[in-house]
Amino acid sequence: MKVEQLTCSIGAEVSGISLGDASRDTGLAEEIRALLLQHKVLFFRDQDITRGEHAAFARHFGDLEDHPVAGSDPDHPGLVQIYRSDKRENYENTYHTDGQWRETPTMGCVLRCVEGPAVGGDTIWVNMAAAYNNLPDDIKQKIDGLKAKSSIEHGFGAVMPEEKRLELGRLHPPVEHPVVRTHPETGEKILYVCSFTTHFANYHTPENVRYGQDKTPGASMLLNYLISQAAIPEYQVRFRWKPGSVAMWDNRCTQHYAVQDYWPAPRKMERAAIIGDKPF
Repeated sequence: MKVEQLTCSIGAEVSGISLGDASRDTGLAEEIRALLLQHKVLFFRDQDITRGEHAAFARHFGDLEDHPVAGSDPDHPGLVQIYRSDKRENYENTYHTDGQWRETPTMGCVLRCVEGPAVGGDTIWVNMAAAYNNLPDDIKQKIDGLKAKSSIEHGFGAVMPEEKRLELGRLHPPVEHPVVRTHPETGEKILYVCSFTTHFANYHTPENVRYGQDKTPGASMLLNYLISQAAIPEYQVRFRWKPGSVAMWDNRCTQHYAVQDYWPAPRKMERAAIIGDKPF
């Protein structure tokens, strides 16, 4: 196995192994887990694996979850098919953490490129532990103990007809998470707001008193500032996909952005998302 670090902040390319072998080898999967905790996102090229091996490898790290909007392969529950070409409107082109609208957001994901454009369709990942570490001390003090609401309707629902959007919101009501979560394995502090985040749940400051109640200008400006940290290049790595490429990321401490610059070329991806725990 060879590991090449890609940036100073996040990401490594792993070569010399087959994820098909790792799907059957618990020891090899545990080596990959250790690398994941270190680099936060791992990339594997030229992986000729089956859907069954893809799902089996991901299950080394936990049970797989379905998605209420994107359908799964009928023969491999939890292997979500993200196929793009027919519509220009898509909804991944924001910085986000998968499943942050769940009570127990996704722990991690294994994403495989089945078919992609000749140019374009890259994905960007962001180290949100670095984003928190580099916040000014006064901002860290201000957000200590804050919680925020996240909603699937705020993201996926935006491209739906109103009736379907409202139904999606009823089936998956907003959830509340800490603005700064703690990684359950590394102990790192992580800035935990993204495009699914709608507003603070307990923001009580002089700005709040001065400007009024919930969703005040003070609260909105602070939330927008925190969300904007994901766009800082020093916290990022960008990956160019090819068929057979696989990315695996720790969803607890990263965000990602699927660049939508390739329409009308097709892009077919398959993702196994691993069920996580409740942030604290």
